[in-house]
Amino acid sequence: MARTKEFNEDQVLDKAVEIFWHKGYNGTSAQDLVNHLGLSRSSLYDTFGDKQKLFVTSLKRYQKQGQDAVKELLENSENVKDAISQIFKQAVLESLDDRITKGCFMVNSAVELAMHEPQIEKIVIENRQIMEEVFFNAIKKGQEKGQISTKNDAQMLARFVFNNYSGIRVLARGGEKDKTVYDDILKAIFSLF
Repeated sequence: MARTKEFNEDQVLDKAVEIFWHKGYNGTSAQDLVNHLGLSRSSLYDTFGDKQKLFVTSLKRYQKQGQDAVKELLENSENVKDAISQIFKQAVLESLDDRITKGCFMVNSAVELAMHEPQIEKIVIENRQIMEEVFFNAIKKGQEKGQISTKNDAQMLARFVFNNYSGIRVLARGGEKDKTVYDDILKAIFSLF
């Protein structure tokens, strides 16, 4: 008879995101996972498979949560330009408040693993494509409402916005704490709008 799980899988995945985000895939040992997740090795592996499968599942969860939050904000916003500005300002605040300089889990995974792990590369590319589409739809809507200038192509702006959002997260991972650096970046981004 199969044993009943005595833990919430989503909560465990959230904890897995935390440790992988902080330490990276290669920096996280099996013992780190056992300690941080509060599960035995057998429960961990019976439920999630090996470390790589747990990492992929965690990264996909993080990806979906992030995409859903941005998409919801942009779709429900009356002023697209203000909503995009809010997304960037929140990223800057998180970067400045980030004591352990963790940056963005997706960006970190791209840098650490995408070049060597085809499955991670696929997730990273898919994330970029989805986020560019989310920004494209929002920018197009903003252009149609007269909130965003039409002097630049919506697709080009969407790619530029996503690239700069990722870049801010890389700066955070590198430990940048000078608010004027971020302010200058935001001024340059929104000068195109």
